[in-house]
Amino acid sequence: MREFDVVVVGSLNLDLVTRTSRLPGPGETVIGSSYAEFPGGKGLNQAVAAARSGAAVALVGAVGSDHAGMLLRDVARDEGIDVSHLVTIADAPTGRAIISVDDDGENSIIVVPGANARVAPSDIPVGRVVIAQLEVSVDAVTAAFRTARERGATTVLNPAPAAELTADLLSRCDIVVPNEHEIELLGGTDRLLGHGVSQIVVTRGGAGVDVVTRASSLHLDAFPVEPIDTTGAGDAFCGALASRLAEGETLLAAVHFAAAAGALATTKPGAVPSQAHRRDIEALASTRPAAR
Repeated sequence: MREFDVVVVGSLNLDLVTRTSRLPGPGETVIGSSYAEFPGGKGLNQAVAAARSGAAVALVGAVGSDHAGMLLRDVARDEGIDVSHLVTIADAPTGRAIISVDDDGENSIIVVPGANARVAPSDIPVGRVVIAQLEVSVDAVTAAFRTARERGATTVLNPAPAAELTADLLSRCDIVVPNEHEIELLGGTDRLLGHGVSQIVVTRGGAGVDVVTRASSLHLDAFPVEPIDTTGAGDAFCGALASRLAEGETLLAAVHFAAAAGALATTKPGAVPSQAHRRDIEALASTRPAAR
């Protein structure tokens, strides 16, 4: 059986993106300045990010039998990602994400899961690192991590969107990577450490990254860039992190590389299109020494 560097268990969506001067408040209508459709979904984004970072990647997920599903499958194939565990579900639409981006690059997102809600892997490919998010069900992620742990893989959970995490799932997570909002919704780092998670990486956008273990807490500054669209930046971070962990890098060195990938993703529009290639990530990462 082929072993991959990174196995991604997650969602694939067609992203419907509008740009506007500012995001609307509750009950408010604002005028948009542009509209575009991009391949996306946290699973696909992270798979592309890992592949462009140099990893051999397999993607486990589900799409509908519609045009969007065929398009997203082709995107993954074109990136060199193995899609033999990407299933097509005839009676469910491919997932959609409705995304608004303002002039400061901030975004708001509504995800309609569609076929993603039907992901139920009975088996997953062999991988050094298995990473998942929560645009598929907690039960699907738990099953995938159970298999991954039995095979000795490192498991990485990106708990986005934030949801109630079972003790069973947390006990199977080696690394949890929430953003600054998700960690608060999950009850803080102490709660996760108390449930058996050994390493937590909290991404804080332009404010940098916190790396927390039972023994220590370290803050790393963000790489300075001029953001135009933050969509997919967290996925860039996670995919790049997984790729470096699969290469045997320390967590801090992997976070340094991932922070550069996340920063670069904010400098281009779209989720999949904004994912940077390894040479560009390494160039930005080399502008300051990595923590070890």
